[in-house]
Amino acid sequence: MVQLPKIIQGGMGVGVSNWRLAQAVSKLGQLGVVSGTALDQLFVRRLADGDIGGYMKRGVDAFPFPDMARRIWQEYFVPGGKAEDAPYPNVPMHQKASPRKLVELCMVSNFVEVFLAKDGHKNPVGINFLEKVQMPHLASIYGAMLAGVGYVLMGAGIPLHIPGVLDAFAAHHIAEYKLQVTGAVVGQDTQMHLDASEYTEGILPMLQRPKFLAIVSSNTLATTMLRRASGRVNGLVIETPTAGGHNAPPRGKLQLNASGEPMYGERDHVNIEELRALGVPFWLAGGYGNAEKLREAVEQGAAGIQVGTAFAFSRESGMRADLKQKLMEQAKVGAGVVFTDPLASPTGFPFKVAQVEGTSSAFPIYQERKRVCDLGYLREAYVSGENSVGYRCAAEPVANYLSKGGKVEDTVGRKCLCNALMANVGHAQTRKDGAVEPPLVTVGDDLNTIASFLAPGENSYGAADVVASLMSGLQVESEVERVLLATA
Repeated sequence: MVQLPKIIQGGMGVGVSNWRLAQAVSKLGQLGVVSGTALDQLFVRRLADGDIGGYMKRGVDAFPFPDMARRIWQEYFVPGGKAEDAPYPNVPMHQKASPRKLVELCMVSNFVEVFLAKDGHKNPVGINFLEKVQMPHLASIYGAMLAGVGYVLMGAGIPLHIPGVLDAFAAHHIAEYKLQVTGAVVGQDTQMHLDASEYTEGILPMLQRPKFLAIVSSNTLATTMLRRASGRVNGLVIETPTAGGHNAPPRGKLQLNASGEPMYGERDHVNIEELRALGVPFWLAGGYGNAEKLREAVEQGAAGIQVGTAFAFSRESGMRADLKQKLMEQAKVGAGVVFTDPLASPTGFPFKVAQVEGTSSAFPIYQERKRVCDLGYLREAYVSGENSVGYRCAAEPVANYLSKGGKVEDTVGRKCLCNALMANVGHAQTRKDGAVEPPLVTVGDDLNTIASFLAPGENSYGAADVVASLMSGLQVESEVERVLLATA
């Protein structure tokens, strides 16, 4: 019988859940997860900085298609790193049919991240994608599978088509994925395709089908995934509105509280008894980052919990050290504030934002930022002209958005999450006028609990400290059971 993890480390941000963090957690017997969001762009920026430590080169050297790996390395590696004030190189934005070079970059970058996370141990590693970031999915998933990823997790939407993609790649079939295109009519081709045989060098490698975990926010979505998905769903992560990153919108009409945050009601609560009746493993997420909550989840029939915020502030995570320090100081005195912004994300989903000086959460700073959309991961595909597909983002320059049929009201309060999340992990873009992209930190509502993982006199903690703390309640119960059995 396969042992399921009690703890799933959340796949956070762009590069917050990096290979170091996932490796550390998986080595401890829990499920370490890398974030698959914008890995191609992150990989390019690591190479532009000179591949500090040589880790990317190790991953590239292990890639099974050496000619492809060599092309990517020669294209993007900067020996010694770029000048500090020089901009990072531009990478083409994804489309329904992306250019071959971009597809190859996705394959290599996802392979490298998973390969490094798996290095030095034999435990499974997962990768997390956002359903909203659709266009890179096929190439990214194939690259991760080449590295032997054990789990694929996906939320921020309803990922009905992903299980079938995993099945297709494992069987060496052409994988298809339906792109959501606003305004598409019946019969219009919105399918994306990837035939791996067009990219592989030599015999197609054997691939294991990873387990698929859907991240959902309600019993209705859980049931929908199990009934309508294109292949097997191996488990569910049930994420409440207190979790960081993108939150599911409240069911029913959107209402805001006095602070301007979305209000969630009874319809947004999850019925645990109904979850158990579905017959698949499930993990609870959003405010479950302590030993008591893990014990409570297991007692309710869950396989365990998913935890993000606690791991985001561990030494191994990719979040910038200065941002960790600022928020840790707030948490120590219970002063951390997290705002569920109904407007920040171009996707229209509520987005959790930590309030910290010097970041995009300080509105005057962001107001001064010139609108630019040059990464494009959260762009919306829409029908442009007769049967053609265009791309727009509510955070791009307003005139551009309106020229593509967008509504001006949809641009209000939107922020460029793509560039901000890159800045969170030390890869902020420098503009021609010298402006540097500001960060924007997303964490869960339980931000102030991170100080509880600090040992006396310490200012930081590691992933192992988080795992030990979370597991302590279960370990105490196991010890009590052992003693009772020994004395019976």
